[in-house]
Amino acid sequence: MEHVQTALWVVMLLVAMAFVFDFMNGFHDAANSIATVVSTGVLKPGQAILFAAFFNFVAIFIFHLSVAATVGKGIVQPGVVDTHVVFGALLGATSWNVITWYYGIPSSSSHALIGGIVGAVLAKSGAGSLIGAGIWKTVVFIFVSPLLGFLLGSLMMVAVAWTFRRMRPSRIDKWFRRLQLISAGAYSLGHGGNDAQKTIGIIWMLLIATGYVPATDTSPPMWTIVCCYMAIGAGTLFGGWRIVKTMGQKITKLKPVGGFCAETGGAITLFLATAMGVPVSTTHTITGAIVGVGSTQRASAVRWGVAGNIVWAWVLTIPASAFVAAIAYWISLQIF
Repeated sequence: MEHVQTALWVVMLLVAMAFVFDFMNGFHDAANSIATVVSTGVLKPGQAILFAAFFNFVAIFIFHLSVAATVGKGIVQPGVVDTHVVFGALLGATSWNVITWYYGIPSSSSHALIGGIVGAVLAKSGAGSLIGAGIWKTVVFIFVSPLLGFLLGSLMMVAVAWTFRRMRPSRIDKWFRRLQLISAGAYSLGHGGNDAQKTIGIIWMLLIATGYVPATDTSPPMWTIVCCYMAIGAGTLFGGWRIVKTMGQKITKLKPVGGFCAETGGAITLFLATAMGVPVSTTHTITGAIVGVGSTQRASAVRWGVAGNIVWAWVLTIPASAFVAAIAYWISLQIF
């Protein structure tokens, strides 16, 4: 009986850690869905945060749990995950999120979590315990999502410029200030739909590993779904102001028409990735879309040095969080 109580205490601690990570995900990535709409002046920061948090949660009613299934069952071989692996993964991912938030670097919470899982599993039993298809799919989209965001953002900007070429700039601005509310809402839906599911996936993985949920279940418990969507929405409410500035103004200056194109291109990318069950980075996606929009004006409109620093953060995210997760795994062996 004592063993069961101890196991339950550990599981409850790890679920709480997962919710903290989910909150940090919303906090860290709030800038992805609100930076453009704030920087163009369409919404005030407080309004934009409420707007984004609402659509983060509404995503619960729209998206299938494909991403949660990939994280929960498609990254690690059955029977490998235990409480130590989950502890290491969450600590590694959360630590990287805090570091990049502090320095205002828009890195990927998604890949920090995947890196954390990989690092903890490697520390426990080596690369043979990882599922190559799930890892490969995630890694490929590190490059695909920003490129697709870039392509869609730039194509939309060119299409809009051609379509409205005879209209007065003031009228275009007026129309797209309204349309940007739709695009920002769509991007926040995509953000909530893809990112909340990653935490749902790791809690599902934990519950299966500890025997609280049968491995044969085709979906996680409803309470995990509702709580994770609430946690990411709450994180968005608190916002990540250091990163808002980078995303909204440092990469390129945006007008409402550019914000609309960037958000719409990014939203389409996120919807596609979520439908495919790929845990993609909302940060990578919107950054690529913003750069794509800026590049249609002129190459010098994009501050490539800032964009380059962001890319370095992308490259380092998985190995850095994996390294911390491996250390955290060994520490956890001494704790419980």
